[in-house]
Amino acid sequence: MTLVSVKIEKPDEINFILGQSHFIKTVEDLHEALVTAVPRLRFGLAFCESSGPALVRWSGTDPELIEMAKQNASALAAGHCFLIFLRDAFPINVLNAVKAVPEVCGIYCATANPVEVVLADTEHGRGILGVIDGLKSKGVEGDPEIAHRKEFLRTIGYKL
Repeated sequence: MTLVSVKIEKPDEINFILGQSHFIKTVEDLHEALVTAVPRLRFGLAFCESSGPALVRWSGTDPELIEMAKQNASALAAGHCFLIFLRDAFPINVLNAVKAVPEVCGIYCATANPVEVVLADTEHGRGILGVIDGLKSKGVEGDPEIAHRKEFLRTIGYKL
């Protein structure tokens, strides 16, 4: 077995969700869940099939994000993982809808941070062991950082 680290390639402002599912039906069901959760949502998704032809399956509403999803899924090449790239939306807007899709087994991360995916590569195939999401902690917030956090959440409309 070899350990491999793959960086997710995306612009800084693009959020994404990385998860695990179990069936080819995932692509259509995720698409339906996303467009139902947020009307006119701009997204691209890709799913790494892990049996039969073992293809990267894809869907979405934004050609650039679809291409980004296909390229990153191809780089991961890990069975039954999926990626959803979002434009002008946050994962919090769709995460419950994604988790409610029957084929979804779990979520590794939902972020706009730089991410590295740690994989095990074997003779049999590839699997995700975990993710490195963002930076190492640099300290503990104090009163100024608490005030900034609270102000930021209200500025972007997530708190009153």
